[in-house]
Amino acid sequence: MNYVRTGLLLAAMTTLFLLIGYLIGGTGGMAIAFLIALGTNAFAYWNADRMVLSMYRARQVDRAGAPQFYGIIEQLADNAGLPMPRVFLIDSDQPNAFATGRDPEHAAVAATTGLLRRLSAEEIAGVMAHELTHVRNRDTLTMTITATIAGAISMLANFALFFGGNRNNPLGIVGVILVAVVAPFAAMLVQMAISRSREFAADRGGAEICGRPLWLASALEKIQSAAERTDNREAEANPATAHMFIINPLHMRSMNGLFSTHPSTEERVARLRRMAAETSAPAGPWS
Repeated sequence: MNYVRTGLLLAAMTTLFLLIGYLIGGTGGMAIAFLIALGTNAFAYWNADRMVLSMYRARQVDRAGAPQFYGIIEQLADNAGLPMPRVFLIDSDQPNAFATGRDPEHAAVAATTGLLRRLSAEEIAGVMAHELTHVRNRDTLTMTITATIAGAISMLANFALFFGGNRNNPLGIVGVILVAVVAPFAAMLVQMAISRSREFAADRGGAEICGRPLWLASALEKIQSAAERTDNREAEANPATAHMFIINPLHMRSMNGLFSTHPSTEERVARLRRMAAETSAPAGPWS
């Protein structure tokens, strides 16, 4: 059901993008918008992972550089039936993590140094299993595409605002104003809805990969508490990437519900606890 919902939301965002093109420039504008969408998505497909890792000054590590962390991911990737991803560390005191890459064969996972300092090995395993689920489900590509289209929608809306757009559209100048004001807001809501939908699925998949739902539940609580008190300067400078992290890295405590890039941590933890109650797996240490 989550895949159907994600597909419908992506279709809605693409339709919105084409509609903006039509309201700005008629049929020709729609065609140009379509070409822009193809171009931006192609660029994102091939380059998004390098761009995001560069934004966060992530440094790649191997078994020698981070033996325990690398070993945890290696075992989890084997559990999930995935190729070993590239492994990165980000120098930030805020505990957090994300995955990127266009497919499992070109994936990368990144965690902050704060995550490794503040969480136990079991909790780290829960977090990275969540990120590997994003890789397995190709959520990394889906979210890259939605972020790219959302950015393109904002660009077209700004164009309409400053240059007037096509006033011969059926709604006239009102249509142009609606595009400039409403479209970026609508795109943001769709992007957030897709992100929230994929987070629940990744929580469940991550719990299955590591075998211990409570590990991830405990990690989410710790990360949420620390993230509220600890700055992530790169994330604050690049808020469009916030949806990639396992917990929202931005200091937006009042932005809940409809305006949140993530489901509430309380609801995520509650679901994981229910999942743990339904299984008989022991809560032993990470091996």
